[in-house]
Order: sequence, then C-alpha cells, then structure tokens
Amino acid sequence: MALGGGFFITQNKVLPGTYHNFISAARAFVNLSDRGYVALPTELDWGPDGEVFTVTAEDLQKNSLKIFGYDYAHEKLKGIRDVFKNAHTAYIYKINEGAVAAQNTYGTAKYKGVRGNELKTVIRANVDEPAKFDVLTYLDTTLVDEQIAVAEAKDLVDNDFVVWNKEAALSETAGTPFTGGSNGTTPTATPHQNALDEFESYGFNVLACLTNDEAIKALYVAYTKRMRDEVGAKFQLVGHNLGAADHEGVIDVHNKATELDYGLVFWVAGAQAGVAVNKSNTNKVYDGEYTVDFEGAKKQFELAELIKKGKYVFHRVGSDVRVLEDINTFTSFTPEKNEDFSLNQVIRVLDQIAIDTANLFNTRYLGQVPNDQSGRVSLWNDIVSHRRELQSIRAIENFNPDDVKVEQGNSKKAVVVNEAVEPTAAMSQLYITTVVA
Repeated sequence: MALGGGFFITQNKVLPGTYHNFISAARAFVNLSDRGYVALPTELDWGPDGEVFTVTAEDLQKNSLKIFGYDYAHEKLKGIRDVFKNAHTAYIYKINEGAVAAQNTYGTAKYKGVRGNELKTVIRANVDEPAKFDVLTYLDTTLVDEQIAVAEAKDLVDNDFVVWNKEAALSETAGTPFTGGSNGTTPTATPHQNALDEFESYGFNVLACLTNDEAIKALYVAYTKRMRDEVGAKFQLVGHNLGAADHEGVIDVHNKATELDYGLVFWVAGAQAGVAVNKSNTNKVYDGEYTVDFEGAKKQFELAELIKKGKYVFHRVGSDVRVLEDINTFTSFTPEKNEDFSLNQVIRVLDQIAIDTANLFNTRYLGQVPNDQSGRVSLWNDIVSHRRELQSIRAIENFNPDDVKVEQGNSKKAVVVNEAVEPTAAMSQLYITTVVA
C-alpha cells in the first residue's frame, strides 16, 4: 500500500492518506467501486510461478487450457469454477513448493507441475520440403502448437506450453513424452507468506485460505487483521475451521466438503466477493460442485450454537443447500462495536464507504485541493453525494447530510470527517402475532 490507512485513536499519522474509524452509535463524485474480486493462493498442476496472475470469468472459459493446463470442464478445475459462479476476477498465486518442470530432449514445459508430464513432441518430415520438419506439441491428445517446415531447433518459437531446447538435433519421432514434472512437496508457510506479500499491492474483496494447516491458517487470520486494522485494506478472509478469530474481517466456514475439507471455501469466497453491497447471502442457494458435509449442522440447537459462535454455515432446506446466515466471526460485542458488525452485509457497506471515500480523497483531493473552507465544502459535497447514492440503492437508510462534518484537523494538512451512517440488512427473521376473532 503506497498510502496510509486504517484506524486512528489520535491524529498522529505520518503517511498521507485516509484514516477511517467505524464505531456504533449509542442506542436505549459519485462512484461505487466494483465488487467481485478474489485473491486466491492455491496449489496448481500448471501455471505461472512466483507471481500473481489475473484470471477473469471469460479467461477461464476461453483459455483454461493455456492458463491451468486443463479444459474448462475438467474435474481439476471445479474449485476455480466455483469461485467464478459469483466472482468475476481472481488474482491467483501458485503456492507450490519445490515444483519441477517436465522436459524431454527437445524442450522444457513452460510451467512447473505434474501437468507437464502429459506433453509430448511429435516430429515428422515436411511433405513439401523433406529436409525440414513439422514439430507438433500435444497435451494429452490435444494439439496445442504446430510449427511447419522447421530446419533446426534454433528456429523453433517458444509457445504457451514449451520452451524449446535450441541446441537439440531434430529427428522424426512419433511422440517423445515430457517427464519429471512434479508439484513438489506440501507447501509450508513460506509460499503462503510470499503470496500474501504479493497481494498487498492488489485491491480485492475476499482472500481465500485454502489449507488445513493450523499454523498457516493463523498466518492468514493475523494478516487479515493487520491489513484491515492497520493498513486500511478492506477485504474479508474466507477459510474453513479457522478457530475463534472474533473479527469482522474473518469468515469461518463450518462445513467441510466430503472430497476436500476446505473445498467449500472456493464457492464462499466467490459468493462473498460477488454479492452486491446492498445484498446479503443469507439463504443463498449453494450451487457449487463440492458435496457439503452437514456433520454438526443438522439439528436446530446445533445451528443456533454455530451462529452464536460466528460460524458461516450451510444447512439443508428441502432439496436445497443454503447459507444459514451471512455472518462473520465477530462475537465480542461492545457499545462501540455492536452485533451489527457480525453481519457481512453491514461490513460490505462500511468497506464500500471506506474504499470509495479513500479513492475519492486520494485521487481528487490529496495534494491538489487547498485545506480551506472552500476545499472542505467541496469534499463535504462529494461525500454527501456518495452517501446519497448508497441510500438510493438501499445500502444505507435515514441518511442526514447534517450528520457529515468536515473540519480542519490539528495541522494545516489534516482534514477530519465525522459522520453517522445506518447500513441496512436483509430480512432474516419474521415474528408474527395473529389475532383470531
């Protein structure tokens, strides 16, 4: 993050930027940033190493073979497909550790991983110029590259699957397989930390934690708390069985998938990222490809206890599988942070306000507009316009522009904004009293 952000207690920050506090009220330019972005550190059989690469829903459908080494419908991609049932963009970091690229006499697989072992090179004499060769690359039985009338290996052009050995001697072969490709060992915390470090320069709505390792899960929780509370990055973490995180930025999926303990995290990450700021995932039908295990989430008292513990739960309703309630792990309610902060819909609204206000200030005011009465009035107008837009889409209610105060801070360069907002929440409980005459 290039600029400062996060909570403040006193006006003592050093970096320029937006510092934003949210507290509960005591009780007796208008652009809304897009949602739908997921950060996905995951093990892969193919794909770029040591870097974040961006995949959209369209990319997955059109170029999955090139990106992931498998066609769109392949079983290996069902987790990725689950993400894109609701999200539109994923920032992916391949966390394989000790992976090896497959190779043969003629070249090396472009990426490390076991999928490279399914490559093979076919070389045949060119029909029109018998002294030259046609060099074909197959992945399984799919022809993925064809280079016609090549005289020498140095003339070969690297493709999406193979980096050629320019010193090789070309000769006819019905199919020389690539071998030695490996996914490496089970990732330690190191590649996960590398992924998290890389993600710091990206903006996304949800970070997925795809591991059963307790120490690594703790790393993700600590990272999320630090990034939200100190850096000001407004995203939520989704993982399985994360423990008592007790934080509005952490969503803990109770159910495991029968095929893979954390399999449901793919779908939840996409659903949480893709849901609109004025919507909730409460009662949303699960349409993912993993099989939901309902152990410990079948009876009414079990579901009630899980909700009290801040668990994100799937339950069966007739023939459907649905999200019980769209909540996070925050449970230690106080007058300053009440139970509203456990509702993900509320957090989405607050995060939207933080992100959009920071974007507004950092792009239109920071270093550009004088901190005088006229400049502060302009900022007030932009903030009020944004909040009115949120109210128009029913993300907040009862907004009063008079509640927005924009004042000079303790220094010439500081601006202080105080406001009151009331996020809405989707209906989830119905109490009826019927009087019978």
